[in-house]
Amino acid sequence: MAPGLALVGAGVGGWATSLAFPDRGWWPLAYAGMACLLLAMRGAPPVRAAGIGLVWGLAFFLPLVHWALQATGSVLPWVALSVFQALYVAGFGALWAYARRAVWITGRPLAQAATAAVLWAAIEQVRGSWPFGGFPWGFLAFSQTEAPVLRLAPYGGEVLVSAIVAATGALMALALQYLRRTAVTAAGRALLAAALLVGAPGLLPLNAGHESGSLLIGAVQGNVPQQGADWAEQARDVTANHAEGTERLAADAGGRQLDLVVWPESAADIDPRTDPAQASTVDRAAAAVGAPLLLGTQRFPKGQDIRYNEIITWTAGAGVGDTYAKQHPVPFGEYVPFRSFFRQLTPLVDRVATDMAAGGAPAVIDVRIDALGRDVRLATGICFEVAYASLIREGVLDEAELILIPTNNASFGRTPESTQQLAMSRFRAVEHGRSTVQVSTVGVSAMIRPDGTVVARTGLFTDQELIASLPLRTALTPAARLGTTPQTAFYLLAAAAIVSGALAGRRRRGRDHSWRPSPRRLRAPGDQTPTLRARALRMPARVWISRVWPPWLEWRLIVGLLVLMAVAAYTGIRLGQDIVEKTTTTVSTTSGAAAP
Repeated sequence: MAPGLALVGAGVGGWATSLAFPDRGWWPLAYAGMACLLLAMRGAPPVRAAGIGLVWGLAFFLPLVHWALQATGSVLPWVALSVFQALYVAGFGALWAYARRAVWITGRPLAQAATAAVLWAAIEQVRGSWPFGGFPWGFLAFSQTEAPVLRLAPYGGEVLVSAIVAATGALMALALQYLRRTAVTAAGRALLAAALLVGAPGLLPLNAGHESGSLLIGAVQGNVPQQGADWAEQARDVTANHAEGTERLAADAGGRQLDLVVWPESAADIDPRTDPAQASTVDRAAAAVGAPLLLGTQRFPKGQDIRYNEIITWTAGAGVGDTYAKQHPVPFGEYVPFRSFFRQLTPLVDRVATDMAAGGAPAVIDVRIDALGRDVRLATGICFEVAYASLIREGVLDEAELILIPTNNASFGRTPESTQQLAMSRFRAVEHGRSTVQVSTVGVSAMIRPDGTVVARTGLFTDQELIASLPLRTALTPAARLGTTPQTAFYLLAAAAIVSGALAGRRRRGRDHSWRPSPRRLRAPGDQTPTLRARALRMPARVWISRVWPPWLEWRLIVGLLVLMAVAAYTGIRLGQDIVEKTTTTVSTTSGAAAP
């Protein structure tokens, strides 16, 4: 494919893939986008394939995460985040150019499709793991919450679903190549295989019934006042809004006794454990519904310049109960690694005045349910934590019967950030067979059954209340039992393909010496043979480039780049974690303040 056409195709493919995610949610475009990427890289050497991948990545991430522009009010964080994430797609391109040379892949189209899918899913997992805990936003699996392949989530989680999406795109690309050669039968087989990959999972059953009872849950989305007020005054207004919404919820229940009421992250940023006025407001709301409250607050340990983002339980008359502190603060959003360095680049880093520290307790919270006569354990991920498979799995393996995702989306305006997060919550519900509640200060809030069905949902920037009866479940899905096994398997398979391809390409070059430059030749007087320089000028550009830029040099540059990226990322992880972990071994994640 001509270089210019390849770049255009990559750009179209990346943009199309972004439309597969909410708010658009046109999930089949994820397959088409992957097909465009693989077609654009067809036959490209590693460096060119990396460039094509970078273009695809930029066309994908720039529209996908444009909510970063809304949240920060600056182009720099949005572009920097998009470029950094696009580098992973560039890495996929370079590594795929090596992997497809493997002997056991060459000449086997289905093996190529499977290898491309494995490599893509492995790169996604790396992107979602580091640096600074990674950024799982934009995994292909999260675009498939309306697709039949969502039913594969309980069997292999996001790793398997993303791989199926990539494999389907690879088969579509293969079919187009066959059609170009007028091999209609072969193209039909490839399209049939793609259709089976997409459609067959829809036949798998999903269990959504209760196993250990059910809860009548109320969720309060209190909305926030207009920005510009004093921080403390605004924080108290937000808490008051949620208290009023709780009183309306009690009336809307129509005589039914609610088992639990949940408020979102930051519903009470002024800690009711230490502020009597806030405690009084929260206690009245809990008394109005006669049920325990779960609410988000901030804790500032005395004598330390850090804070914790926590979810606490509150019972009328008894005060605070169990607590969970966020384990994965968002880098540059909730804490700033290397603050002095980045301050030289932009003053935006100082918008995060106090760094958030990471909690050390498991991702669960226990709440007493009187109707059941026992405590019910909830797997709890605060805001962006829903994107981290290991954290939600940790809570489910720790006997959680329901998943709770409290979040605060006020900074993102009316962008699709909240609905993208809702797609992740739906995916986690199906992945673990657990009812899930996502509750936000401004929306979107939703009640989700274990099969991913949304039974109740709010809009954006409204004050609304939701009530739904949700089943409790204790059975573990294969995905929960397998843990990181699929991820490890994909890492090993991807590494084997890359190494095999690199070695195979090196052996071929060892037999083919055409890339070596001709020795310099002395001219006799009167000899009209063209000089080396004259011959070089007459050479086709592709041949000339291969001589001055031999393949062995390209290989070493790619390896060196990957090693440098790994070293830089590891260093960043270790130094960045110093900021958020330096106090977790000495500071409790719960407050010792007396309840009112």
